[in-house]
Amino acid sequence: MTLKASKNRWRADKLSSLGSSIFQEVAGWKAEAAAGGLELIDLGIGSPDRGPSSEIRRVLSEAVLKEDSYSYPSSEGGLAFRSKAAAWMKYRFGVEVDPETEMLTLMGSQDGLAHLALAVCNPGDVAIVPDPGYPIYSGALAIAGVTPWPLPLKAENGFLPDLSSIPEEVLERAAFILLNFPGNPVSVRADYAFFEQLIGFARRWNLLVVHDLAYSEMGFDGYRPISILQVPGAREAAVEFHSFSKSFNMAGCRIGFLAGNADAIGALRSLKGNIDYGVFEPVQEAAIAALEQAMGADAGEGVGPLYERRRDAFIGALRGEGWDVPKPAATMFVWAPLPAAAAAGGLDSRRFARELLLETGVAVIPGDAFGAEGRGFVRIALVEEEERLAEAARRIGRFLRAKGLAE
Repeated sequence: MTLKASKNRWRADKLSSLGSSIFQEVAGWKAEAAAGGLELIDLGIGSPDRGPSSEIRRVLSEAVLKEDSYSYPSSEGGLAFRSKAAAWMKYRFGVEVDPETEMLTLMGSQDGLAHLALAVCNPGDVAIVPDPGYPIYSGALAIAGVTPWPLPLKAENGFLPDLSSIPEEVLERAAFILLNFPGNPVSVRADYAFFEQLIGFARRWNLLVVHDLAYSEMGFDGYRPISILQVPGAREAAVEFHSFSKSFNMAGCRIGFLAGNADAIGALRSLKGNIDYGVFEPVQEAAIAALEQAMGADAGEGVGPLYERRRDAFIGALRGEGWDVPKPAATMFVWAPLPAAAAAGGLDSRRFARELLLETGVAVIPGDAFGAEGRGFVRIALVEEEERLAEAARRIGRFLRAKGLAE
């Protein structure tokens, strides 16, 4: 009997393409910094530091006490949740979607992002993804055997993609194009005219547009992010992800939804029907309460103003310390170009992030974790209160001066 080769046994090669290695690496740096006695200020992962409203928590706590809450939920999500989500889409964006055929409940938007390519592509297809972009965009393609084509987002273009730069041979093979506005890690915003152009472009090339709108409630300076489904004809050519993690501080609840093209929705529904049994019913009830609150008289200010205040305080403090970082237009992230002197001093984004953490205890994510176009940047998450962000800025300032990087 011939023995199997032991190299890489029980670990698929495709796992090396998932893009999560840098986050594990940063976790190791954090452990090293903590072991050295540093108090950490973790501005790496975009996990909200506040919980949902007391009303949402009350609904959740009451629902989990019901004995009949513990049967299998449906994979597609309850009609009550999908109907409420459709009502919120109408309220928030003026968009009509059919909760029966044009909406699917997800265990957080990452669930859908991770599985969509498996549902709508065949191995060997191409998908166009942003560079820099959230790691699961490309990681999901590796799982599905789909080839990514990175679409550069460059500062000189205002970080908007140049659709005309995509080669025809790529467009002929591509199944979908994925974008997110406002984005992660780049918080650029797109206007209605761009979405019109994108839908027209996609219909011309028979592409599905996948729009990740996880940060729909985090616009600043009077800007309110818009839905691509507001464009006429978009429901025939696009799907859009929505998340409760950032909009309602419900990250641990794992709930979101996908809305738009019925064929793509149906494909993902079929796949998920063979994978999972859906979102815990009490979590769906809590999400319904979140949407009702957002549409009600007691909606409050929402999460946007909180992160806008944090942005203003942090950016102002950084500038005072000698690092002139552009203000993000939305989201919970700062996409910060390294100081001009960093390259001359041999500091790329990874070395900058590592040395910053080990010397100050402030954790940020190197930009190359999000693609080749992220080199020379770091992503900073505004997930601490203003006082802690001010302390982080002071530590960063000391680091910059010690390295001769203050501007």
